[in-house]
Amino acid sequence: MILYYGSNVEVREPRLLKVQRELDFGKGFYTTSDLEQAAKWAKRTALRLHRKDSYISVYEVDETEMSHLRMLRFNAPDVEWLRFVVKNRKGEPIPVDWDIVSGPVADDRTASVIDLYLDGMYDEEETIKRLLPQKLKDQYTFKTEEAIVLLNFRGVNLP
Repeated sequence: MILYYGSNVEVREPRLLKVQRELDFGKGFYTTSDLEQAAKWAKRTALRLHRKDSYISVYEVDETEMSHLRMLRFNAPDVEWLRFVVKNRKGEPIPVDWDIVSGPVADDRTASVIDLYLDGMYDEEETIKRLLPQKLKDQYTFKTEEAIVLLNFRGVNLP
């Protein structure tokens, strides 16, 4: 499988950072199988950091090797996915320490829906109903050293 990482720098050797923002799937190295999504991440990161350059690092991962790790997959934005994303964004503890988590991206288009859920304006059912039509892209989050070593650098694309 080919995965992409969008940033303001080229990343030949991915690593886990000690300090990170609380994102959808918690701390980890975020990738996607969607080149367009990686390009958006690269441009957004460069803009946020006031840099002019953006890069898409390309990795190959052996899916057979991935299957030997503790992997949590969300195939759609369902109630379990929503609860998991909300817990991570709030920095709440997750009982299982996964090596890799994959599933839909809660991106800029979904942020307002999730915020309204967090504010109590939507219940879980209404939140999911509003998220489903959005055709969310995927993300693969590598959360442990055992997982991140599976990312084999293959090159860099410019967005």
